[in-house]
Amino acid sequence: MNHDVSLPHLPADPSRPFRLIVTGGGTGGHTYPGLTAVRTLQNRLTAAGRPPLDVLWIGTADGLEARVAPEEGIAFAEVATGKIRRSKNPLKLASPANVRDMARVPLGVAQARKLVADFHPDVVLATGGYVAVPGGLAARLCRRPLVLHEQTVRLGLANRKLAGAATRIAVSSESTLALLPETARHTAVVTGNPVRPEVFSGQADKAIETLGLQAFDRRLPTVYVTGGAQGSQQINDVVVDSLPWLLERANVIHQCGRDHLGALRQRTAGLSSELAARHYLTEFVGPELPDVLDLADVVVSRSGAGTIAEMTALGKAAVFVPLATSAGNEQVHNARHLADSGAAVALLDGVTSLTFQGAVAPLLADPQYRTAVADRAREHGRPDAAARLVDVVLSAAATNGQ
Repeated sequence: MNHDVSLPHLPADPSRPFRLIVTGGGTGGHTYPGLTAVRTLQNRLTAAGRPPLDVLWIGTADGLEARVAPEEGIAFAEVATGKIRRSKNPLKLASPANVRDMARVPLGVAQARKLVADFHPDVVLATGGYVAVPGGLAARLCRRPLVLHEQTVRLGLANRKLAGAATRIAVSSESTLALLPETARHTAVVTGNPVRPEVFSGQADKAIETLGLQAFDRRLPTVYVTGGAQGSQQINDVVVDSLPWLLERANVIHQCGRDHLGALRQRTAGLSSELAARHYLTEFVGPELPDVLDLADVVVSRSGAGTIAEMTALGKAAVFVPLATSAGNEQVHNARHLADSGAAVALLDGVTSLTFQGAVAPLLADPQYRTAVADRAREHGRPDAAARLVDVVLSAAATNGQ
């Protein structure tokens, strides 16, 4: 796709800034794609000699977006909203908490409608999560163009509710198109899920230097284990139970989460000096993450939408351990989607040290197989997803909310 810096859909007046509302968040999976799109659009405007982007983020005070947006210099406005607690039991859907939260939605829509009317955006970009519903409905009520972005293979609950009101629906996978409501498919565009540009800047040697990994045996593959910022007890347990076996075959960087660090240090204290030299245990991998990913030959992780986007954009052989309680079972669907095409290994039917070892062993023992999985993962990746999403936002601006 040609990402045109001439920006034909911008206001004719070159002195008027492009006005964008972003709504969505709650978690990083909904927040960071929106943030990456904002950065990409701002860069596009700067390259075209246009005024800085005028952007407002609508969300909730307790969502991640309430912290991230101000840190990025983005104006933030809070609206009321309600989280629907899903259940297969219809009676539980009518729980007091759900009834109370659903009653807040009309107030949130009224608040969002005033924000949209006052800000008068060229486009509203909704990135999902229940916090996106009031802003998305307000865009429709104010006849402003609405772009939905879906990060997962299956449309999330909020985006399903908003699909009929959308000017464009940007999806992350071709497989999503067939799952859209038939009436909304003509508005859909496959963009991929935006990945932070810094992820592509990693240098393996820098990870060795920064983290003090000089004792790693570079003749062996390196495995990066992560359960996310908070860590995962499930992943931590199967990895530590398998650690002597694993360290005979690989170097291991293990991000375990702050709450798990002390216990895991005790559990790994009995490793021989030879194996311990190839094991780096840490509560969190921060700015050095791009370098760690560049060093890693195999990644063991959950299968959230952001992780899937990064692993495929980078072309990494991954073993996914989906979070079974994720909303709509989305992590299982994400992992199965890649595993079915040989682009990842997924542990879907129970995770033990034996099933874990069985999943990892072929990737460690056979470099050609590992490369083949990585190459197939890369075929699913869309490293230009942020630019594609900005293209959709700009094209939606031309509709003038019609």
